[in-house]
Amino acid sequence: MIDPVSGFPYPEAWVRLCTDEAARDLARSGFGVLTANGTVLRRGFTTGTTAAAAAFAAVASLHGAEVSEAEVLLPCGIRALVPACGRNGYGEARKFSGDYPDDVTAGIVIAAEAKPSETVLLAAGEGIGRFVRATPRYAEGEPAISPQARAEILGAIEAACRLTGVAGAEVVLRIPEGARIGALTLNPKVGVLGGISVVGTTGFVEPWDDHLTETLGERIAAASDVVITTGRTGLRFSRLLFPECEVVLAGSKISEALSAAEHCRSVVVCGLPGLILRFFHPEVATSRGFSTVEELAASTGGRDAMKEEVLDAVRRYPRVRIVLLDRSGSVLIDSGEVRQ
Repeated sequence: MIDPVSGFPYPEAWVRLCTDEAARDLARSGFGVLTANGTVLRRGFTTGTTAAAAAFAAVASLHGAEVSEAEVLLPCGIRALVPACGRNGYGEARKFSGDYPDDVTAGIVIAAEAKPSETVLLAAGEGIGRFVRATPRYAEGEPAISPQARAEILGAIEAACRLTGVAGAEVVLRIPEGARIGALTLNPKVGVLGGISVVGTTGFVEPWDDHLTETLGERIAAASDVVITTGRTGLRFSRLLFPECEVVLAGSKISEALSAAEHCRSVVVCGLPGLILRFFHPEVATSRGFSTVEELAASTGGRDAMKEEVLDAVRRYPRVRIVLLDRSGSVLIDSGEVRQ
């Protein structure tokens, strides 16, 4: 079984542990994520998908038809029926966050107003943040709508235009609670003020948050079983491999994370080899004649070399289990298995 959103092939052992056929179907469809203990967590919808649903509902209701759901083609290629209300050119959709526990935008309403036009036009109204300074990708004053989300929304508008038989539509998006919620996000730190961002690479919200490094100590202090990871790839696959643990994104702050985890019942360091091996042995690559850990890993005997490094690390940190992954999520080295 393969996750249609990420392309990740679920191990057969995980599939066997999932005895609920409805849950399996949810994972097969992409609307759920299968984890290592056989449980399936629901994906939610991004702000981009929610905005697309609101825009669809607004346009589809232009000729008096009432709309109760919107069919949206997500950026990942999956079609989703998203609950939405549309009447007389006004549409609303409420953001569904699935099993994401700490989504500050959960339940937020995104509204759209539409009127017929000769072409398809999209405008950002109140509650959508704007950049207060130019960036490599956005001009000063531009609304914080990512390219993927914009394409998703425009696609939904065009689909609704075909459904209703109009040549085009002018749609204005608004997020009534956007300014208040935006102040609670990272937007002010990245120069986006006045609202939230409308984003979404796949159209789905993964059923876990990003575990920002600034809350590292607090998250670990509240955990009994913790997984420390170094990047986004490690974060995703650590959550799949260890669904019952608190997974924290530490980046290069592995030392601080391990110190904070001294009280924990179990501690795992999991992720791509680079940062992890360099933390335990800063000259791990150069001492073996390579410029980078990536070169070492790809070399003849690279797997054995990494195994030696991992065994040396766990001798010095006996409470820590080290799991090295490749970019596809496959386990390269697991000290818990090596020591058995």
